Amino acid sequence: MKNVTAIITARGGSKGIPRKNIVDIHGVPLIAYTILAAHNCQYIDECYVTTEDAEIKAVSKQYGAQVINRPPELAGDHSLSQEAVVDALKQIAKRKKTPEYFALLQPTSPLRNSTHLHDCIKYFFQSGCLSAISVTEAEHHPWKMVLSDNGLLVPVIDSRTLEKPRQQLPKAFRVNGAIYIISSKLFLEKESFFVEPVYPYEMNREDSLDIDNYEDLNQLDSILQKRAQVRGE
Repeated sequence: MKNVTAIITARGGSKGIPRKNIVDIHGVPLIAYTILAAHNCQYIDECYVTTEDAEIKAVSKQYGAQVINRPPELAGDHSLSQEAVVDALKQIAKRKKTPEYFALLQPTSPLRNSTHLHDCIKYFFQSGCLSAISVTEAEHHPWKMVLSDNGLLVPVIDSRTLEKPRQQLPKAFRVNGAIYIISSKLFLEKESFFVEPVYPYEMNREDSLDIDNYEDLNQLDSILQKRAQVRGE
């Protein structure tokens, strides 16, 4: 089994929740859930946080992550994760060597844990695929959606598909943003996390929660309280 380097992208700016990546969640900063998941996965050998924000750097170091200084121009509202990861891999290469494989872990997926990482990495290497992406079953089947064309509704597929029972349609997933795995060499060549064939690591909807606004935070709080009650805490 090859080891994997974790790269966590965490910029300081956030529109929906100010200072989102370090907001307190049951006494733990949001980003720490992802750092701890990486540290507790036996297949992840190093964990880096790429950020331009001084406070995120301090929190990340506190929880044991190594820090990469992200250029401010790669931390704007319209900056792409691909750009930040390319920069991170280049900075890691200057320190030691480019990791053979890496996992992009976004800090807004706090319920993705070390077991998810362990299983995703394990089955990805067993699959022989070129990349792995975590997914969850789509809440609404994409074939039952419509587009607006000059003010008129147009089916994504056709009208007959719109009327079919969901059970007759192929199972559809959405990318949940929790885990992306690929070789560094292939990523730097393609600058994409989606390189076919792609191994789909399926997660349930609850663990796929992505924190974007206060409603998501409230849902996260409810889930953590419920799980604590089950454990008898």
